[in-house]
Amino acid sequence: MDVKLMALLALLAVATHVPTSNAKPISLVERCWCRSTLNTVPQRSIKELKFLHTPNCPFQVIAKLKSNREVCINPETKWLQQYLKNAINKVKKSRRRANKIN
Repeated sequence: MDVKLMALLALLAVATHVPTSNAKPISLVERCWCRSTLNTVPQRSIKELKFLHTPNCPFQVIAKLKSNREVCINPETKWLQQYLKNAINKVKKSRRRANKIN
């Protein structure tokens, strides 16, 4: 058998046994979670809030409802803006207290 043919067969054998990557394709990684948002979600029905800030996507708010359904909430919703403002103020106050103690 020709040496070049042997080398080609060896290269093909190695190439077919290279492990594939478990990474997601770039098109799936860069996709935004929230494609549409809701403006009206009763606060009583929310069990948990998640805040996502990913590259190439706007700020996203995902609410897990008591029914275990997940929905995207419009970050411009008035009650959500107030909630975020209160949370930021609470963090600032706790930092000031921690700095006074130290």
